[in-house]
Amino acid sequence: MRNTEIAQVFYEIADLLELQGVPFKPQAYRRAASAIEQIEVDIEQAVDEGRHRDIPGVGAAIARKIEELVATGELDYLKKLRAETPPGLVEMLSIPDVGPRTAMLLHRELGISSVDELKEAASNHRLRGLRGFGERTEEKILQGIGVLESRGGRILLGEALPVAEAYVEHLRSCLSIESISICGSLRRGRETIGDIDILVGSGDLEGVTSAFVGYPAVEKVLVSGSTKSSVEIQGGLQVDLRVVELESYGAALQYFTGSKEHNIRIRRIGVEKGLKVNEYGVFERNSDRRVAGGSEHEVYESLGLTFVSPELREDSGEIDASRSGELPELVDASDVRGDLHVHSDWSDGSDSIDAIAAAAARRHYSFIAITDHTESLTIANGLTPERLMKQVDAIRRAQESQGGGIQVLAGTEVDIKADGSLDLPSSVLKELDIVVGSVHSRMKMDSREMTDRITNAMESGLVDVVGHPTGRIIGRRDPVKLDIQRVFEVAREADVAMEINAFPDRLDLRDVHCRLAKELGVTVAIGTDSHSIRHLDYLRLGIITARRGWLSKERVLNAMNSDELKRRLHGRRP
Repeated sequence: MRNTEIAQVFYEIADLLELQGVPFKPQAYRRAASAIEQIEVDIEQAVDEGRHRDIPGVGAAIARKIEELVATGELDYLKKLRAETPPGLVEMLSIPDVGPRTAMLLHRELGISSVDELKEAASNHRLRGLRGFGERTEEKILQGIGVLESRGGRILLGEALPVAEAYVEHLRSCLSIESISICGSLRRGRETIGDIDILVGSGDLEGVTSAFVGYPAVEKVLVSGSTKSSVEIQGGLQVDLRVVELESYGAALQYFTGSKEHNIRIRRIGVEKGLKVNEYGVFERNSDRRVAGGSEHEVYESLGLTFVSPELREDSGEIDASRSGELPELVDASDVRGDLHVHSDWSDGSDSIDAIAAAAARRHYSFIAITDHTESLTIANGLTPERLMKQVDAIRRAQESQGGGIQVLAGTEVDIKADGSLDLPSSVLKELDIVVGSVHSRMKMDSREMTDRITNAMESGLVDVVGHPTGRIIGRRDPVKLDIQRVFEVAREADVAMEINAFPDRLDLRDVHCRLAKELGVTVAIGTDSHSIRHLDYLRLGIITARRGWLSKERVLNAMNSDELKRRLHGRRP
């Protein structure tokens, strides 16, 4: 079985246990499922080597279930839970405002066991006879079903972020707002987003709500209240608004940023200290006296913790690191001095080298690397050795035209062939400032072949950066099979950087890879893979991913100044 298949089994177990009202266990299975999804080693190989017990969140009981799944493809425990749980109830949990207790009550009292049956019952006003259910409850459930039907899948971080920022700017332009922020998984920088959450701290509840539902892109108002509103905007994306008093803003920002698992740990620490932590503040449990809540820093300090950056709040060790004062100082946008993967109109980009250099100078970059494709990628108008040498001359002229304000690096994105050799002769590659080596073909190789292919390229001494190392395209193409740890070990030995490709549908390396790179002492390079000047803005997505991977600026190649970078790159040439 594949990692994703086993993870899905454990996610289903968590849902079934939650429907049955079992405490604690659902979260344990979800944590194990998430960890199994993220490991790069094949789960069957891990079981063969006994390494599956080392996966975070996998205890003895879950390890035995993994072994049973790998050996038989089935799990008796899951069969038992399915037999005990009415079919269709799990899907009902996807409806906003329908939790496990509500789903089981509807099933027990009205025999409802699917979303369609619930929609029919609510439409015919059959829910009103239940205690605690009225006309408004029916309306909310029908609205929730409508959202579920229209929302479809998740959207990319790079698509959601500008939408959310435009909405925030609209609210700022309409009235004077003391405090406002994007929240939820978008603030944490997850690579895909289900919906957008916005938090406002203000005493003008009616004014904020009016401005929120009056946004021109709103197509449907789902809920409109003084403290909580939800709308659907163009494209079917849901946006939720929370409005709180300023004294609770920091606590609410911490709470609504999440993740759920991070917040559970925060509340447990509060209990240990005799405190109650919620979205309204931090309170003494015995007296209800408020001790914090105006800012997030206050909330963490009141619990004896240093501030945890939003990107780290996934219950992946950040709480313990905060307690011990060992959180890293994360790389920041101000640390990143340039872009190391950009395409021009010499291959499949749309803009000239001069235009790219000027755009980089406007962004106050210290350097930018022109890295067009090589000849084997004919679909991208790849450069022959002769054309590349002519391009180097054009890049040097562009450098001169900038008056020394920015370093324009002459590079290439060279194809790594099936045997690990490169698509250009060493005599040409040695003349370049930077070489990004990437795999673009034969993506179905087995793990050993693909690992050897990439490590052979790195060991040539000619590759400075491995581009989009796993080859994944989010939602469209799975990562290649790869022993990522072995690749990283060779990268460290060969002093080759691994790329965070910041294009929105790649983000490759992803966050968990960045963290492994940090642990193994591997340098990371951020490149937008821009094919247009407007793509240069994707650099921030790479920075967000680096932050989620616990990276400090010392591990990011782009944080070097231009002179340091050129010395490092040229010092690697054979």
